[in-house]
Amino acid sequence: MKKFQIIYNDFRNKIVNGTYAAGQALPKEADVCETFGVSKMTAKRAFDMLVSDGFIVKQRGKGTFVQDISPAEMEILAEANQFLGTTALNPKKSVTSSVLHFETISVPLDVADKLNISPIEQVYDILRVRQVDGMPMVIEHTYMPIKTIPDLSLKNVESSIYNYIEHKLNLKIASARRTISARKATGEEAALLMLRKNDPVVEVKQIGYLADGVAFENSTSIHRYDEYEFEIVLHRKN
Repeated sequence: MKKFQIIYNDFRNKIVNGTYAAGQALPKEADVCETFGVSKMTAKRAFDMLVSDGFIVKQRGKGTFVQDISPAEMEILAEANQFLGTTALNPKKSVTSSVLHFETISVPLDVADKLNISPIEQVYDILRVRQVDGMPMVIEHTYMPIKTIPDLSLKNVESSIYNYIEHKLNLKIASARRTISARKATGEEAALLMLRKNDPVVEVKQIGYLADGVAFENSTSIHRYDEYEFEIVLHRKN
């Protein structure tokens, strides 16, 4: 991940989780340069992205401030933040991937139904283990329609697929439908995640959607029980 994206993700996450409150002044770009060891141009690019996405505002002669986002809008942003990839959610850590399987196949019938695509379409079939600072955190088995996510390469799969989607294809990841359950790890899963057989794992089945409502991902993720956390925002109907 490029340094301007690391800065962008770091500030985005801190705004969404409340570290920086609405209206609060952010560090000066010069201080950001020193903290992250980057050039002024790199810091400016990250802040320009935050401005473009509605997280911050720049006031000439005063500084840079968190956008005055309403509580309702912040809840939406918090929900959206949960659907960011592993790399974006760990901006200051080393996120790597061990790719076990990556090929193009005809879409399985059950996956075609979930992605709402023709059963004759082609999809990427991706199996990888994601590590954070060298520790295996999650096994991901993902199907993505080639028509929706063109030209995905092994290099993208080894790093951040979501980064490729949002910053190379300029597509916005908007939401996902998830089913979350707990079960015992199989022997193979335990070995890949450095667990013991029958240790608990969290299984997450997900269909991801772009901003235009098109399904771009059908995945099953197996997470370590001691590292997985998921926040749910509940709304009370009057």
